[in-house]
Amino acid sequence: MELKRVVVTGLGAFTPIGKTIDEYWNNLVQGVSGAAPITRFDATHFKSKFACEVKDYNPTDYFDRKEARKLDMFAQFAMIAAEQAYQDARIDTQAIDQDMAGVIWGAGIGGIITFLNETRSFVKNNEVPRFNPFFIPKMISDIASGHISMKYGFRGPNYGTVSACASSTHAIGSAFDLIRLGKADMFITGGSEAAINEAGVGGFNAMQAISTRNDDPATASRPFDKGRDGFVMGEGAGALVLEEYEHAVKRGAKIYCEVVGTGMTADAHHLTAPHPEGLGAQKVMFNALKDGNISPEEVDYINVHGTSTPLGDIAEPLAIQKVFGDHAYKLNISSTKSMTGHLLGAAGAVESIASILAIRNGIVPPTINHFEDDPEIDSKLNFTFNKAQERSVKVALSNTFGFGGHNASVVFKALD
Repeated sequence: MELKRVVVTGLGAFTPIGKTIDEYWNNLVQGVSGAAPITRFDATHFKSKFACEVKDYNPTDYFDRKEARKLDMFAQFAMIAAEQAYQDARIDTQAIDQDMAGVIWGAGIGGIITFLNETRSFVKNNEVPRFNPFFIPKMISDIASGHISMKYGFRGPNYGTVSACASSTHAIGSAFDLIRLGKADMFITGGSEAAINEAGVGGFNAMQAISTRNDDPATASRPFDKGRDGFVMGEGAGALVLEEYEHAVKRGAKIYCEVVGTGMTADAHHLTAPHPEGLGAQKVMFNALKDGNISPEEVDYINVHGTSTPLGDIAEPLAIQKVFGDHAYKLNISSTKSMTGHLLGAAGAVESIASILAIRNGIVPPTINHFEDDPEIDSKLNFTFNKAQERSVKVALSNTFGFGGHNASVVFKALD
């Protein structure tokens, strides 16, 4: 059978550096850091006292009080980003087949805020089981996709993806596959996360995974810099509307770009550390390019996983050099996590959006906070350090890798 073409027709972003697509993109290009002291809880006694929070967030700006009480913050973020993408795509639900419209949504952790609050209440009540009836529906990771589908009446495929930091890229890849196989016309897809609380920060601190540069939060996320000391926790959501090409053309939709390929692999190596030679990362990029019938020489930009961890930031460039050979030195590479922090399960979605907007606007966002080259990382690679670069981007690749060895890549291409 002939596979159908898939395009992007709507975008939504709710991030630490912007609550709309335009604000997010403008701050990416300007190299704005979203890191600041934590306000979600008292972090006085924590090793890391800062994070990339969505600034000045008040649920009642977006939901009535009754609705907000039924939604964990990760689901609230999902609903906000999805609404932006829905409006951007100018979808008329009365004019589409709602049985062929679905939702696939990623979250690596899900309702951890709800889980912590209910556990505290249980202990406070001397372990008498007085749980909120919305406890389970607020906490489970798939509930965001459920709420989005109910809001818009999308009755097609509906589920959540959970693969740590690769969750939302897996969601995008799954939506892409179902559309090109003809099983759906349209998806709202992406991911959200809201894990900046005592359990989230404390847990990652215990793993020694996040930065403790409390004296200078704004420069703490330092991908590929010699002085990097871990990632910076982030939160938020990114949403995309993926649509079958002919369906989009027929309804006169604005088209950002085409999705042409995805890759999915496992390191099968270690619980948290990447394979030292980036074998899983190599294979996932190779698979994504092969799936999209794209040669390495056609790629202009890679939005890398680039978390600012000691091992990951060495393995990924090695993998890029293996896959792209001499063309690796002609690529623009950047880690937008240097600005947004690491949005965990939402990372792939917000970084896919950065890749799409790089194609649309001919600008590669920077990797900020570079102060000193790491001798273990090839300095001849163009990491787009500290300043955005203008460049015609026809093909962009977005990488996301998760604890457990989960790897996912997606390839976006300017529409022919």
